[in-house]
Amino acid sequence: MSATGISLFALEGIPLISNGDDLGAIIAQALALPDQKPEDGDILVLAQKIISKAEGRAVHLDTVNPSAEARKLADEVDKDPRLMELILGESRQVIRKKPGVVIVEHRLGYVLANAGIDRSNVRSDKDWVLLLPVDPDGSAERIRQGLQNQFGINIGVIIADSVGRAWRLGTTGMALGSAGVVALDNLRGHSDLFGRELEVSEHAVGDAIAAAAELLMGEAAEAVPAVIVRGLGAGRSDQSAAELLRPADEDLFR
Repeated sequence: MSATGISLFALEGIPLISNGDDLGAIIAQALALPDQKPEDGDILVLAQKIISKAEGRAVHLDTVNPSAEARKLADEVDKDPRLMELILGESRQVIRKKPGVVIVEHRLGYVLANAGIDRSNVRSDKDWVLLLPVDPDGSAERIRQGLQNQFGINIGVIIADSVGRAWRLGTTGMALGSAGVVALDNLRGHSDLFGRELEVSEHAVGDAIAAAAELLMGEAAEAVPAVIVRGLGAGRSDQSAAELLRPADEDLFR
């Protein structure tokens, strides 16, 4: 995927989302405003939090009964045993741990701190936490299909989340779910500027788009859960964000 220029703008008119909200209809209503109408090939980047909220993935810690395993691990890393129970329930395995953080392989295959469970911008009660969507690729595809049916154009959808990276400080955007976007562009077999054939080059387009959109979304109280990316010509790919997962036997950090 290549482009001579792209533009990004925040999608206005998205209210605070609650369990059971028809997120596709809410987004379509915002896109129908005169100055926000989508164009063919646009990519809609959505914050993971509004997907999880609409799908009922918010959990109050008082409803969680921690297991003996969760209590033991919570003592080791100085965390709430109830939160640890949720982390274990969302994970395939614990990869690393230290006081304050647990690195796990999420059931979706992503390697994440605390299984991606977050307390920020969930509800005013600090004991509410938010889990990742059950099927972010499926969620992206459902929203995409609804928008394409309504507007009659090709649209891509990316569900973005903020993650840390090995050997780097800070967080950046990652494509947690994707539909209608070339998430991983395989450049092997192409030539570089000097005619040398590329042998291993792959471009994480989905992650790059998510990271760009998060410059507008922010990480605190910005309240920008949706961004339109224009100029990449998306909407005609059947790839999912799962394409970006490195196989465990190729992961040198484990």
